[in-house]
Amino acid sequence: MFATTILYGANPADTFTQRTISITLQTLPVAPGSDSVSCIIPFSRAGNLILLRAKADTTDGNFILDTGAPGLVLNITYFRDYPTTVAENEEQNGITGSVSAVTKTQVNDLVLGCIHNNSVPADLLNLGHIENTKAVRILGLIGLSVFSRFEMIIDYENSLLYLHRIGKKEATTYKHAMLKDTAAYSTVPIEIWNHKIMTSTIIAGKKLRLIIDSGAECNLLDSRLPSKIFDNVEILKRINLSGAGNKKVEALYGNLNNLTIGDQNTGSLPVIITNLEKTCLADNTCIDGILGFDFLSLHKIGFNFVNNKMYIWK
Repeated sequence: MFATTILYGANPADTFTQRTISITLQTLPVAPGSDSVSCIIPFSRAGNLILLRAKADTTDGNFILDTGAPGLVLNITYFRDYPTTVAENEEQNGITGSVSAVTKTQVNDLVLGCIHNNSVPADLLNLGHIENTKAVRILGLIGLSVFSRFEMIIDYENSLLYLHRIGKKEATTYKHAMLKDTAAYSTVPIEIWNHKIMTSTIIAGKKLRLIIDSGAECNLLDSRLPSKIFDNVEILKRINLSGAGNKKVEALYGNLNNLTIGDQNTGSLPVIITNLEKTCLADNTCIDGILGFDFLSLHKIGFNFVNNKMYIWK
């Protein structure tokens, strides 16, 4: 498995900023006896990464929203006293290769806005390299499994995250107020593959499997793809790419044209071309690319993890 596809230091301008906002968390009322809950969570940014305030047991602070991570990842710097087990024959891999054997622990209480989860399994990983790059204290990553029963809408423009836990009785009927105007957005099917959000598209006649990853600061394409796909890429320069470990690899940076997700053409989209072989599973199923910040921040975007749908505002 590969636990996270966070990229840092690959920003073409090599500049990183942290934005802070003063909006207060809102938990919205629901009907008595309902198993649903809604909240609006403000977020800040460190570079192109979304930072959420959350609390793991008694420790609260910044967590990265990382839909490329299967679940909760804790920075071992702040949770080194937790009891641990090591998963045999399991490593955390990223785009730059193997990081380490997986050390596992458990959080008794995880609180993020309206999310209150008990007995949450977590991986322990040293995230000091990300902290050093971003100059901000990061307690961990909050991955996909935490939101398995939720609808999530990310509004980059206003730095807000909308969450709604979809109740059993509303699984087929719930729709956020922002989704009432169906002409304002496109609906794209997604699947959860290896605990990650997967969508697909066609470029130059080839179907591509793409991961939607809020923990990736840039978009990526696998350098092993057929050459006809790269006829749609304008190469600008070479860069050094950093991943979840301390290793760096050389990659190509350019602009991707003619990418269509659903019925929307993204226009010219920044992209990094690198070998994604390390993200393949044991059965040789691989991804063809990753859509990160440069794609996600183009528009308001939402995910329904109960009905496996993605909403892209026009």
